[in-house]
Amino acid sequence: MRPLPNDTVAHHSNDDSQTLHQIVEGTGEDARGPDTSRKARGTHEPERRCILSGEHAPRASLVRLAIGPDGQVLPDVRAKAPGRGAWIGVDRPALELAIAKGRLKGALARAFKTGGANIPVDLPQRIEDALQRNALDRLGLEARASTITTGSERIDEAGRKGQLHLLFHAADAAVDGNRKLDQSWRVGLDQEGSGRQGLVLSVPRTILSVALGRENVVHIGVIDARAATRVAAAIDRWHGFIGFAPTGWPCETPSQGSGPRGAFDGLNEGFGSD
Repeated sequence: MRPLPNDTVAHHSNDDSQTLHQIVEGTGEDARGPDTSRKARGTHEPERRCILSGEHAPRASLVRLAIGPDGQVLPDVRAKAPGRGAWIGVDRPALELAIAKGRLKGALARAFKTGGANIPVDLPQRIEDALQRNALDRLGLEARASTITTGSERIDEAGRKGQLHLLFHAADAAVDGNRKLDQSWRVGLDQEGSGRQGLVLSVPRTILSVALGRENVVHIGVIDARAATRVAAAIDRWHGFIGFAPTGWPCETPSQGSGPRGAFDGLNEGFGSD
């Protein structure tokens, strides 16, 4: 997610950061071993054009908008709603600015070929809530599939054995606990001294616990390569929209915008719910 060109908005710059998806796909600076990216495998990832920036990007990194029966524009983050859709790839501050300036209304009129689309005043919040719910649902599915592990001792052991593909910390996790598991991960990857850290998520342990159906989830380790790709894509898109740098190298403390946002209960996904 990027701000619109030529607009001044408050956002966290992430131009030089690697996405989680790049790291687990083998295209980031920290990738180890042979290139396992989609490009190297010869597979094609569909692209779409952002109606606000005009830039093309992989569909999985954008947000689809669709028109409901009542004419309201709603987020369709799983791209399942029938009919014509419009795609956006900007972050929340840029979207809010586009709404305020009437730019989104004009872009939607061209995309949907109708002037009757009704943009709800809380559309940015609905998108954020839908992306958060989608990412947490993904973590919940992986928990049920046993492709992730929780608990400091289990993550520490998996990290030191080189079994961790991604590492996450709750927004309210203790810094000392984060550092210990970060170090275990680096040891297992033979990257001591690299500064590699787990990603501090933008929600606290209470929300992660509900999402995973487990008690007191403070840290999450992804122990399956394919699961890491799925989780990375969902979290990158969510954090990118709300202004988090989508990177596996967060700041040392949760102060870089990583306080809790939104609520797990009552999230409105609009379209695309299973």
